[in-house]
Parts: sequence; structure tokens; C-alpha cells
Amino acid sequence: MAEWSLVARRIRVPLGFAFAIFYLWIARPTWISIALGTLIALPGIALRAFASGHVRKNEELTTSGPYAYTRNPLYLGSLIMAAGFALAACSVWVLAIIVAMYLVIYLPVIRHEEAYLREVFPAFDEYARNVPRLFPRWKPYGQQAGEFSASLYWQHREYNAALGTVALMAALVAKLLWGFR
Repeated sequence: MAEWSLVARRIRVPLGFAFAIFYLWIARPTWISIALGTLIALPGIALRAFASGHVRKNEELTTSGPYAYTRNPLYLGSLIMAAGFALAACSVWVLAIIVAMYLVIYLPVIRHEEAYLREVFPAFDEYARNVPRLFPRWKPYGQQAGEFSASLYWQHREYNAALGTVALMAALVAKLLWGFR
């Protein structure tokens, strides 16, 4: 399984682009589904932005900001965005593929990343015992020492999540306007 997680880590981004093409082909959006899907995707974008401004990859165990509530706020943000995309597409097939991709690609990647964090940061075990893997706890864990850093947000190029969402929703609008069904 460890070997698959390495493969999954490498293919997740290219697979996402390939899925976007399939997504646009199979999507049957309506104006309402696009509007509702966008409203659902926006909090996911915001969560990813907030998380990226806290994480210092490979330097420290981040437990501040959204990491005080969930160990994987970036993946949770992506999952929320995916729910918005599924709704916008009005396709059960899209939803099924998103769920399958999460289980087959993202869950193994999350487990692999957590194994790495466990090796590198001795405090990870206690953190993992107190903070859920994905769905957030109600109260923050530990001390909230870290602050949001706009420079980290830009360094991690998290704006690409927002740009990708705008592009995908714009493509759905174009599909509606020009009658591509």
C-alpha cells in the first residue's frame, strides 16, 4: 500500500486535469446548479487559502489556524470544492468518480503524508490523537501561536485553487450559453 501512495501522490494532479476534461464533457449544468455549486466551492477555496498561510512544509508541525481543528485542512478544502463541482455538474457519475478518487488517490496520499510527519515530528502522535484526520473538531487544539502569512499563501501558489475554480465554473457557463450538451 505504501508503494501505491507514492504512485497516487505523483498522479493526483495530472489525473485531476484529465478528470476536468471528462467533467466538462459529462456535466449537465443548470444556472441554479452552477450558482449553488459555486456557493459550496467558495468555503473550500477559503479554507485552502487560510491553511496555506499557516503551513510551513517540512519545517514544523503546523497546529495553528485551521490545523488546530483538522489535520488536513487543505484536503478538506479540496473535498468541499469537489462537492461544489459535483453539484454544479448535475451528474451522479461526477459525484461517483469524485468519491472514488478520494478513496483511491487522496486517502492513501493523506496516510503517506501522515506517516512522514510521524517520522519527522515527534509531537505528531499527540497531535493526531487530539485532532481528527479530516472532519474538524469543535474547539481548537493547543495554543494558537501561528498567524496567517500572506507570503506563505503566495509561496504555496494557493491562488491556483481559486483560478481553477473560476475557470471550471466559467467553462460550465460557456457550456450552457453555447448549448454544448
